[in-house]
Parts: sequence; structure tokens; C-alpha cells
Amino acid sequence: MAQRSGRELREARQRARAYAARRTVHERRIGRRRRDNLIAGIALVVVLALATVAQLFYFAGGPGTPDPAESPTPTPTPSATAGANVGPVPSAELAEGRTWTGELVLNDDVTLGIELDGAAAPQATSVFVSLAQSGFYPGKTCHRLTPAILQCGSANGDGTGDAGFTWGPIENAPADAMYPAGTIAMARTADPYGHGTQFFVVYEETPLDPATGGYTIFGRVTSGLDALVSDIADAGISPEGAADGAPVVPTSITSVRVQ
Repeated sequence: MAQRSGRELREARQRARAYAARRTVHERRIGRRRRDNLIAGIALVVVLALATVAQLFYFAGGPGTPDPAESPTPTPTPSATAGANVGPVPSAELAEGRTWTGELVLNDDVTLGIELDGAAAPQATSVFVSLAQSGFYPGKTCHRLTPAILQCGSANGDGTGDAGFTWGPIENAPADAMYPAGTIAMARTADPYGHGTQFFVVYEETPLDPATGGYTIFGRVTSGLDALVSDIADAGISPEGAADGAPVVPTSITSVRVQ
């Protein structure tokens, strides 16, 4: 085989370098095209995501939020602050503005005839009637006795654990702060809207501090008060000598009937 001349070798090397240069340029172009396509794809995804978020914001919480439609039967949200009913308080309309009569039986054999004033104390009467009709009171303890009152109706038997609602305001409190024997009134906290399910029966006429705003009188005992005194109150208060405590005779509500 004939040997190439020096000129031919130089030309061959030049052609090889030119080919390598063209291949490098071509490969760089392909790389840039792939990179540009990837960047464009990422940018498109970002733009679509931002558009989706913006649309959701506009229609869910921004200026495009639709005006709320009024419910056919709107239910007010109870307030947890003083001066408002809290929870599912029975409607004052349940009292019907009339007189209710019935019986409150304690310890199976002390039967008190009762009369409730739905006109003078509609909210208190409604609550008591609702609780009586729902069967809340039977079995509940009368946890507190003083020289004048017997207090009953707490869910836990110790003055706590009421039915999950509080209500007000104070109704039909006596102007002279005197509570005659036979009065049935609602117990409460210091808040005028702090009534619950507890009530008390006054078996001895007594004044109660008017500075607190008084207590809602919603009924009276029409018969049987002497049995409450002789069978429960006269037995005394525990601990012995106390002016306020549990009755020595354990006392609970057997039944309540109103109509």
C-alpha cells in the first residue's frame, strides 16, 4: 500500500477536526433544545397551579365569594358570654302563658301539689316543664338543705352537671326580696343568665339577698308542704349544726308530673 504524503495527512486531520467540531455543535443544540423543553414544561405546570390556586381563593374566600343564602329555619349560634342563653334552651313559648298544675314526689311518699305560672315566668316554666316531660328529674338528688329551702335538680346530685344549657334572664323576682313558704324558684349562679336545671322549694318564709338581683319565682306548692317539713327538713342538715348542707334524710325526686 502506498504511503500518504504529508499534505494528504494534514488534510485528513483537518477533515477529522471539522467533523468533530460539527458533531459537538450538533450535540450542544440537541442538549439546549431538551433543556428548553424541560424548562417550558415546568413553567407551564407552575402557571397552571397558580391559576388554580387563584381561582379557588377567588371563589372560596376572596372577592368572588357568593353572598350567603338565608336558611329557611335559621338557628342562632349560642353565645358563651354573660347576658345570653347558651345551648339548647327550651323555648319560652312552651309555657303557653298559662298556669300549669301537677305533682312533685320526693322519696316516694312526700307528694307536693304544684302550680307553675307560665305567664309571670315563661322561660323558667318552659324549662321546668320541658325537663319534667323529658324525664330528666326522676332520680335526681335534692343535695342542699338550709333552714328555709330545699334545693334539687342537679344532674350529678351535688350541685353540678346540669343539662348542657344555661339561660336567663331573672323573671318574677319579688321586689321586697321576701320568698314566702311554698315558693318554687330557680337556682342560678351569680350571672342572671346562669340558670340551669336546679330549683328550690321554700318551706319557711325567708329573705334572699336582693343585691344579687333575686331569684326567679315560677311556681308554688299548693299541698304537701307540711310533709316536706316533717319528713325531711325537721330531720336536720348534715353535718350536724351546719346552716347549709345536705339533708340528713337522703332526698331524691321520685317523679314530676305537670299538665
